[in-house]
Amino acid sequence: MPLAEALLLALRTVWSHKLRSFFTLLGIIVSVAFLVAVVAVIQGMNAYVRERLAGAIVGVNAFQIRRDPIAFGFIDEEAWKAIQRRPIIAPEDVAHIARALPDADAIALQSGWPTPLADVQWRNRTVGDAAIFGVTAPFVIVQDYRLAAGDPLTDVDVRQRRPVAVLGWDVAEKLFGDPAAAIGRAIRVRGMQFAVKGVIARKGTVLGQSWDGFVMLPLTTFESMYGRRQTSVISVKMPTAEAVGPAMLRAEEAMRIAHRLRPGEANDFTVDTGEGLIAFWSRLTRVIFTVVPAVVAIGIVVGGIVIMNIMLMSVTERTREIGLRKSLGASRRDIRRQFFAEAMTLSVLGGLAGLLVGATLAAIVQAASPLPARVTTWSIGVALGLGIVVGVAFGVYPAHRAARLDPIEALRQE
Repeated sequence: MPLAEALLLALRTVWSHKLRSFFTLLGIIVSVAFLVAVVAVIQGMNAYVRERLAGAIVGVNAFQIRRDPIAFGFIDEEAWKAIQRRPIIAPEDVAHIARALPDADAIALQSGWPTPLADVQWRNRTVGDAAIFGVTAPFVIVQDYRLAAGDPLTDVDVRQRRPVAVLGWDVAEKLFGDPAAAIGRAIRVRGMQFAVKGVIARKGTVLGQSWDGFVMLPLTTFESMYGRRQTSVISVKMPTAEAVGPAMLRAEEAMRIAHRLRPGEANDFTVDTGEGLIAFWSRLTRVIFTVVPAVVAIGIVVGGIVIMNIMLMSVTERTREIGLRKSLGASRRDIRRQFFAEAMTLSVLGGLAGLLVGATLAAIVQAASPLPARVTTWSIGVALGLGIVVGVAFGVYPAHRAARLDPIEALRQE
């Protein structure tokens, strides 16, 4: 029997028993769909963390010199105590970094954690819990901010401790409706009055959280209100991503000299990029990827056993048909090929259906939540591969049993 004819007969058999075929494939469909959907969400999150979240925290082609590292996950008590004993990052450190990195696009000093929240008022309107940042003028360049209206903060604003502010898009929109109307208006933060100089263009949301609900003040003005933060941060933006690594080494050397650290002494600062966040997410996804295959394997094995049992039942039901085929000249190889093709057809259809369901679930997750989802080529290959493997592994025995039936005994079967 040619392979094409065996496959055609298999499709006819599956179609003639649609409900039974569906329940036969349910285990494989669910397992493959789960695999495709979970991998799609994780892969989408990997790209999201690398492209948007890390860049939003640190900046693109940028790194930071910090008192404490960008740490995600558990930090033991001794390590935390050692971090708390570090000196603060001082404004004087910026000059050392600037001399070491004359090729940097921008070097900014900004207030660190904890970021204070405050109500921002204009007339009878109030925006609650806006994040208040203290920054130097180059911070806008480091973070790739664009101005929707007005002007950025300047070095003069910082030196003279001027009562001026630059608003995030959400704050300006909620207070004034049109962000352009905010320019020159006087707002109040913690009872102090500030003139609005500019409005930052919309940055959007990251994981459902807006990045536009902030007020930027000159760092000196900020410190007169809140005091000096214990975690002030120096941010450095380089012209290209390739320049970041060498620049980090030069910055580290400059900071060690500035802090008078002897050879062999540990750094009392951290030179960090968004890689800390990316590394944390990578560790988390590795844990997830160790659990997902186990869950999928259980579902696949259960689905394969169901296919094998259904095929064995089909052999019993079609004993007379098998005897008739053999009496008309069908060889054992023909019978084996026919039932093996049926098992393969069932499992591949299960893989395809699971792939379709998984892609649909991923699309629903992306549409209904801030979580991105990307169905990758390799997950499609794995889904189809699982279908083929299940068909081969669990279709051999039923096909072999059908081929061994004695034609005379089979024809006597009622």
